[in-house]
Amino acid sequence: MTVSTLKIGDKAPSFTLAGIGPEGEVKIESSALLGKPYLIYFYPKALTSGCTTQACALRDALPDLRIPQGLELPVFGISPDPLKKLSRFSEKEKLNFTLLSDEDHALAESYGVWVSKTLYGRFFMGIERSSFLIDEKGFISALKRKIRPAEQVEWTKTSLAQLSS
Repeated sequence: MTVSTLKIGDKAPSFTLAGIGPEGEVKIESSALLGKPYLIYFYPKALTSGCTTQACALRDALPDLRIPQGLELPVFGISPDPLKKLSRFSEKEKLNFTLLSDEDHALAESYGVWVSKTLYGRFFMGIERSSFLIDEKGFISALKRKIRPAEQVEWTKTSLAQLSS
């Protein structure tokens, strides 16, 4: 398997994924998102401490995360979790953005975030926590691999400010 080496300025991989938004079950197509910037972030596993820290920080900061048009930044959290688990996560944490299910990790692979990992000497494949700000034309305007959950909001604010200038 070749690892994608996406960089700033590259066309963002297209996708159609099912998910859970504040309004319930949704299907999101990247082509429908063109016209305004959006954030996608990949996280390893719903209902775990780091992923909860990251999601709740975004939830709390979302009203202040504005795109150049003055609208709230669309945010999509992506993991290999099934819809049922995403629904529990969203309800438990009262998330105000959409979680998408990439169960076959095809989108994670196209973004290069499905990687070999090690834990206690055991090797396995999993998500490398990463964030991508996509511009209104569908190109990557900012990216951060191996982002720490506590850094997510500050990185997003800085990336949005650069998008506005």
